[in-house]
Amino acid sequence: MRIATFLLLSAWAIGARGEEGRFSKGLPDKPDYFPIAVWLQDVKNAPKYRDVGINVYVGLWRGPTEAQLDALDAAGVRLVAGQSRAALAFKDRPTIVGWMHDDEPDNAQALKGGKGYGPPITPDAIVARYREMREADPDRPVLLNLGQGVAWDGWFGRGTRTNHPEDYPRYIQGCDIASFDIYPACHSSEAVAGNLWYVPHGVERLRSWAGPERPVWCCIETTGIDNETRRATPAQIHSEVWMALIRGAKGLVYFAHQFKPRFVEAGLLADEAVAREIAATNRRIHELAPVLNSPDAPDAAEVVSENPSIPVASLVKRYDGDVYIFVASLRKGEASVRMRLSTGSDASVAVLDEGRELPASAGAWTDRFADYQVHLYRVRPRGR
Repeated sequence: MRIATFLLLSAWAIGARGEEGRFSKGLPDKPDYFPIAVWLQDVKNAPKYRDVGINVYVGLWRGPTEAQLDALDAAGVRLVAGQSRAALAFKDRPTIVGWMHDDEPDNAQALKGGKGYGPPITPDAIVARYREMREADPDRPVLLNLGQGVAWDGWFGRGTRTNHPEDYPRYIQGCDIASFDIYPACHSSEAVAGNLWYVPHGVERLRSWAGPERPVWCCIETTGIDNETRRATPAQIHSEVWMALIRGAKGLVYFAHQFKPRFVEAGLLADEAVAREIAATNRRIHELAPVLNSPDAPDAAEVVSENPSIPVASLVKRYDGDVYIFVASLRKGEASVRMRLSTGSDASVAVLDEGRELPASAGAWTDRFADYQVHLYRVRPRGR
């Protein structure tokens, strides 16, 4: 890229985002705000989704319309909308906080007339469309959702670009928020089925490609989708959510549809156990939003699995005088995990949502993990 062009684009991006790199009409930029979305749902259910902790809709069927925006406003839910000419007519509505790029352009694309599949949309085409979207509205971010090739190189649904992960850094140049989906709990391929670790693996890879300037979101399964023999359980959903957050996801998108044995658009709400778990998980995320939005503090603690075959992922934060350590097992099986504060100071450890208190003599303790289990620790120095 020529220097003059680079400087022009840089100035344009800074001007759109403001002095501190924020979009003036984008998502709320507050320490206590964390975006938790649902994909392509009817606005009539917006109050129910709000009640389980969802604050963003991504996509609308045949929208947005004024009535749909009014319904979302009434529920206090924001929208990432497809950017059509009709949608741009609502640029003055604060309901819209972002624009949705093509969904899964990295997958093989259906040919007209049902004649099979052609190659994916090229990264260059995605970048070109992104520039058009930003020119039409520079005040809101563009979200691009990619497919399961982000996490699984062998995903044959990419057609001619299967086993070509080198495409992704260029795709991500075509967005402001990078997202992806893979649904291992109900996956039909034995290479992925039940291997929940593909979710944090995808987040980790997407973050490496996106760099620090683009937040990464992650889609989470909530039903069996089109699998009639396997479906995501409440425990698996809880694990996937926290594994994604621990690996650095800055937003979530729940996929709520069920297609088989019958179509249920709001499958997340239709399963009481799933809805109850998601409500509890989202409530905890919102409570911890100031912690999740604070800088990482990897030097504050050490986390080590004592079973080499059961790796763990950890996220360490300092907030309001406490140290928060979120840990997830990344495989099936059991392991003891040792945790130690770098200060070596005595502390008390509260295991959030489990009603347990653990002593941490000299700042160290051990806990048990099994089958993708997650523990959330709030560590408080003695005497505080």
